[in-house]
Amino acid sequence: MGKVYYVSKNVGLAILALAATALVTIVALSIAYNNEKAKNLGNHGGEVSDTSTPVPPTIPFIPKEPWDHYRLPTSLIPASYNITLWPELEPNADGVYTFTGRSAVVFRCVRATDLIIIHCHKLNLTSIRGHHAELSGLDGAAVPDVQRTWLVVRTEFLVVQLRGSLTAGASYVLQTEFGGELADDLKGFYRSEYAENGVKKVIATSQMQATYARKAFPCFDEPAMKAIFNVTIIHSRDTTALSNGMQIYTLIDNKPVRVTVFEPTERMSTYLLAFIVTDFSYNYLNQSNLLVRIWAQRKAIERGHGNYALNLTEPILHFYQKYVHVAFPALTDQIALPDFNAGAMENWGLVTYRESALLFDPQLSSTGNKERVSTVISHELAHMWFGNLVTLRWWNDLWLNEGFATYVEYLGVDYAEPSWNVKDHIVLYEMQRAFAVDALASSHPLSRGEEEVNTPAEIDEMFDTISYSKGSAVLRMLSAFLTERVFVVGLSSYLKTFAFSNTDDSDLWDHLQQVGLGIPLSVKDIMSRWTLQMGFPVVTIDTRTGNINQTHFLLDPDSIVERPSRFKYIWYVPVKWMRNGVEQKQYWLLQKTASVDQMRVSGQEWVLANTNVSGFFRVNYDQDNWDRLIDLLSTNHQALPAINRAQIIDDAFNLARAKIISTKLALRTTKYLSKERDYIPWQSALGNLNYFILMFDRTEVFGALQAYLRKQIRPLFKHFQTLTANWTIVPANHDDQYNQINAVKMACRVEVEGCRELIKGWYRQWMENPSHNPIHPNLRSTVYCHGVALGGVEEWDFTWRMCRNATLVSEAMKLRSALACSKTPWLLNRYLEYTLDPTKIRKQDASFTIQEISNNVVGMPLVWNFVRERWTLFFLSLRYGEGMFSFANLISGITKRFSTKFELQELVKFKKDNIRVGFGSATLALEQAIEKTTANIKWVTENKAEVLQWLTEEAT
Repeated sequence: MGKVYYVSKNVGLAILALAATALVTIVALSIAYNNEKAKNLGNHGGEVSDTSTPVPPTIPFIPKEPWDHYRLPTSLIPASYNITLWPELEPNADGVYTFTGRSAVVFRCVRATDLIIIHCHKLNLTSIRGHHAELSGLDGAAVPDVQRTWLVVRTEFLVVQLRGSLTAGASYVLQTEFGGELADDLKGFYRSEYAENGVKKVIATSQMQATYARKAFPCFDEPAMKAIFNVTIIHSRDTTALSNGMQIYTLIDNKPVRVTVFEPTERMSTYLLAFIVTDFSYNYLNQSNLLVRIWAQRKAIERGHGNYALNLTEPILHFYQKYVHVAFPALTDQIALPDFNAGAMENWGLVTYRESALLFDPQLSSTGNKERVSTVISHELAHMWFGNLVTLRWWNDLWLNEGFATYVEYLGVDYAEPSWNVKDHIVLYEMQRAFAVDALASSHPLSRGEEEVNTPAEIDEMFDTISYSKGSAVLRMLSAFLTERVFVVGLSSYLKTFAFSNTDDSDLWDHLQQVGLGIPLSVKDIMSRWTLQMGFPVVTIDTRTGNINQTHFLLDPDSIVERPSRFKYIWYVPVKWMRNGVEQKQYWLLQKTASVDQMRVSGQEWVLANTNVSGFFRVNYDQDNWDRLIDLLSTNHQALPAINRAQIIDDAFNLARAKIISTKLALRTTKYLSKERDYIPWQSALGNLNYFILMFDRTEVFGALQAYLRKQIRPLFKHFQTLTANWTIVPANHDDQYNQINAVKMACRVEVEGCRELIKGWYRQWMENPSHNPIHPNLRSTVYCHGVALGGVEEWDFTWRMCRNATLVSEAMKLRSALACSKTPWLLNRYLEYTLDPTKIRKQDASFTIQEISNNVVGMPLVWNFVRERWTLFFLSLRYGEGMFSFANLISGITKRFSTKFELQELVKFKKDNIRVGFGSATLALEQAIEKTTANIKWVTENKAEVLQWLTEEAT
């Protein structure tokens, strides 16, 4: 795509001159950095550095000066950067890895000011004529003298105070020289390591989203501050440098280095920048003016582990270009990194992945691994349009990036792998997941107020289930009621109009409105109720009277919603429905209550609302209609679409938890499951029954629950035993392969006869011949877990050895998860200690490993003690930091079994004891954990006896 923004000839010449200067200066900087690092660089030259400790969260901080605010002033707008970086892949004399750099940012003054405020975090700035930065003018602009410069720790700013004001309309260049640590903290410009043939290899790589570009170079680090980036990287001769664009040229001087210069980027946000220096190899595809390269460790490329990703990328890109009618740049580099905190990152032209999210081995990887690779690639490539080309103005609207990418990732995979039926999986993996969080009083709207999202921790909190999963579900609903044709026409217009710019959701609504719509209100009026207020409705239909109403669905009806809504928690609800299996005209519920004559039925007629589960709401019925639907499931369940069978189960269980219907009614929806063979209803049922397992697996109810589940799962287990010729072949259907896993996993968990013996036999065969694994990749996660759980020290140690020796990351992940399944407390405690040793568990995997141990009923209390004891020392001060540890997932994972008053007291005490330390991006997750625990206590108290009685009766 052609550039939209250009720089003037004089500006361009200035940039070239700065680049030449940078190449000379950078060598001296690399030497100077190690000397400067030992000093307090903030105070050299008489300059001031704010190194004060941040005020504890119990003491409110009141901003007084412009640099006390977390948002940049709007008086300066960047146009372009010229950045030169030199990462050292060998440690210095102190054993520290470092990088040095030089940056020149061209910016325009839009409002006269005597302050330049720019982001800078954990960089050691080198003095230039006595200050942290040097200012010059372009096109004859007068340049005031620099009075002083200083760093502000709290807001992560470099402040340049001038003796006079910059002129509105004039352009300037701010130059900085700096050094930093190439740390292994997984954020900014950082270090990743791996072993090749026993030799340690070091990679310099980056992760800028959301607020880490400032850790790599001084910049205007906000998404709306888009600019063009000219990148130069100095690196050793035996490595390759990668960035967002193609290499223009590479110079090799008499020194043992290369100087690689990249083409200017498109106009884009700082969080999309990427710099990598590595000796990886790649495979590639070059056709139809599209160059795709998959980069990974040499052995992975030699073994063909990048081939699936390579072959998948072209059809998905082809689909997106056709879908939105907007062309795509000609370069797509994708790289699998050994150390990477996120699943993947959509850097424009250089997408970074965890190895497990990009690499696939057809011999060793499972169907689930393959689908994960495809959906992650599809998600990241979707971001090229939804996020990179058109970007949110501020992080409070993150859902515009992530919700879109999550929704269309399913469309992209469906195009590339049409036999998988993945478009229906969005109901399981996104909608039901979003329902669980958005039913809490502590939820938040898709689009929060800008004043709520300021600090880096508050920005990190936005990367949650609401932004991703609810965002995708609401967009799917929008597409359904507009029709896909209208939706994509408006979408294409929106992308073309705002290419290389920033938007908020009102811009999207305006473009969809222009297409011509058959809806009762404007798109903005309808969608504002779904994006500007949290939560969702439960729509109740009384088929005896035809009355229909909506109320705000809360998992705990006694919880107090403190967040006000100008819409009073009333939504404009598009209700697709059927009567006796015949689709009816969509009905719009525009107020709290209404009457619909067509929904009044009699006799054996039934009503089913929210067909195809296209709407983001739950559905309740009168008792008679519930009875008719449950009878239909028992007598002819295939009369209902599989996706709606899943919906009936999920709605019923959650309505029961909210005390809207009885728990017995919810359990009745599962009685037909002994006849069910489809994956989506079974997955929905198991997900909901898992709540019963979590609440009761430490109580006397569990025996009856286990007996009932054994009765329901046994026919499915026998079905797959027959279908697979006694476990010797793989089901041909994609969803059947998933349901086979469900059958084996649950059958062994509830002790269906023959299941545990089957697994023990497979595992013993492998232990006796480690070089030949008889377990099919699809079943390995389940078999490994049960093999460890049913075994002892010998099985655990064998699994640990296999994990350490695994050459495929996805295989290592399965083994690492299995190690958490042990029922031996001391083994689990030893495993927890391993998470503190990065030579045993990579830092990126520590949080996941701890969560896996907490999933184990034996491991949960061990993890809870482990985390509480080390919260300050390890999790906040020394070991992890926000960039490499998912505090929110950790808290929610540990507490999901909490269901006693004592556990609630412990949780509240944990919050109180650590309030001064803080919880970072887990702040909201902690509030939600307290709310969920409170609801769990009430639910168990009210339902335990009734559930035990029902299960006991039905298990026979």
